[in-house]
Amino acid sequence: MMCPFCHNGETKVIDSRLSQDFVIRRRRACLECSRRFTTYERIEETGLKVIKKDGSRVPFDQEKIRSGLEKACYKRPVSEADVDAIIGAVEADVYGNFEREVPSRHIGEMVFKLLREIDQVAFVRFASVYREFKDVNDFVEELEPMLRDSEHSPN
Repeated sequence: MMCPFCHNGETKVIDSRLSQDFVIRRRRACLECSRRFTTYERIEETGLKVIKKDGSRVPFDQEKIRSGLEKACYKRPVSEADVDAIIGAVEADVYGNFEREVPSRHIGEMVFKLLREIDQVAFVRFASVYREFKDVNDFVEELEPMLRDSEHSPN
């Protein structure tokens, strides 16, 4: 690792920690000028592709998941940490279970399941787009299992 201050190529690692999913934070010291700096190392993704409904393939992009979640959670009591946790769980699952390609349906169903546990209104918003609801009956069909579950659970 090259020192950002004196450009010497010799540094030593003082401390290493996991800072987020798939990110390693390293505290380094230059052996020439003795200044310290922090680097973040991310595992190089192997070009995982998402197979869309129409059969096309696009690169996996966690920001697309974040965008969909932020729209579903707009003005809802869902924290940024909750959104990050869903994204982290999806990313870990995808990279842990798929090598080259993952169906978009798998990603959507996982987000669907995790969001349902956090906020039911955000879940319905996400479902309306993800499941492409055509009319009110589609909403009712999706809500019926949640309503039955809430009737049987003690408050």
